[in-house]
Order: sequence, then structure tokens, then C-alpha cells
Amino acid sequence: MIPLIYCNSLLTYQAKFDRYLDIEIDVNLTKEMIMKRIQLITILALVFSVTVFAQSKEDKKLMKDAEKAKAAFMDKDPNIKEHFSTAEAYVIFPNVGEGALVVGGASGNGVVYESGRAVGMANMKKVDVGAQVGGEAYSEIIFFKNEAEYDAFKDDDFSLSTKASAVLIKEGAAKESTYEDGVKVFVLPKAGLSLEASVGGQEFDFTPMSKM
Repeated sequence: MIPLIYCNSLLTYQAKFDRYLDIEIDVNLTKEMIMKRIQLITILALVFSVTVFAQSKEDKKLMKDAEKAKAAFMDKDPNIKEHFSTAEAYVIFPNVGEGALVVGGASGNGVVYESGRAVGMANMKKVDVGAQVGGEAYSEIIFFKNEAEYDAFKDDDFSLSTKASAVLIKEGAAKESTYEDGVKVFVLPKAGLSLEASVGGQEFDFTPMSKM
């Protein structure tokens, strides 16, 4: 049974939407009608606010870090901006290897975007790391050229080839880069440190926002 206070609260929010839709609220709503309105409110919330899915402070911080990393990449090479609008999707890992020594392996959490909108989170596991000297931390962006590779990524059936390499972001690098096997990878070392741009063997786990 739905508590009366909860129903009244929902109807209050629904009334605001009804004014936009010119729908008259019936004060004698049946339970079935109330449930339909609850579903409508839920759908509207999903459409207008992705932040409702940020279930923890860690998730919110990760999303902020991802936006900062995106800005840092564009600051290094403005040409990369086009990739964000033309790619099928992309994932930003803002802090790969940060907080731990990276010797032969790394891990990091990232945010997955479609058309500039966050749609999920990703966890990266790296088998053969290039950033081994001194445990350097870096940011990474993976662009998906088409739907096939992106679908494989979402199905946790995607990994970068052992021969895959990343483009070290700098002015003009984005324009000169090319897609390999439907993906393009850029890295940005932190604190200006040097980084061997090898990302071969990376594997990923994807979690959609709806399951967080």
C-alpha cells in the first residue's frame, strides 16, 4: 500500500507538470491512476536529470573529475572537441593509476557518455601497462567510432588489442590521429610527466546508470 503522505507529495509534484501539459487533476484519483502518475514522474525525472543516478559521493566526484579531464584534453588540443560530438560514444577515465603504485598493471574508474550525456560508469583493468615508471597517474579517453564496438563494450565483451597504443595528447594530435579497430585512445599524463602510450590489454566492466 502507498502511504497517503507519499501520494500527496507525488501529486503535488505532478500538479506542476500538469500545468505545463494543461491536464486537470482529479482529486478522486484511483490507486491505478496514482501509479500511472508515479510512472510518469519517474520517466520525466530520468529524462531531465541524470544526476539522480549518482548514488554516492564517489560517483559525483568521479563525474566532476571526468568533466575536468575533458576540459584538460581540450586545453591541450582544441581539435579533440570534434571527437566528442562525432563519436558514437566515449568514456573518460580521469584518474588511472592514481593513489597506488602502477607496476605492471593499473585500474581506474570512468564515466561513459552518449551525445555528451553520462549514461553509465566503467571500470578499467589493465593487463599490460605502459605507465610503469614511478607509478605515474594519467587520464584516458576512449572514443568509439561506431555502434558495434560500443555495444561490445556495454556487453563487457570488449578489450583493447595487446598491440593497441594511445595518442599522447598535444596540439594537433587529434587531427592527425586515426581510428584503430573502431576505437581511438588518448592519454594525458598528470603533472607533465612522460608516459609511454601503450594501452594494450585493457579490459572493461560497464554499469548503466539505471543499475547504480
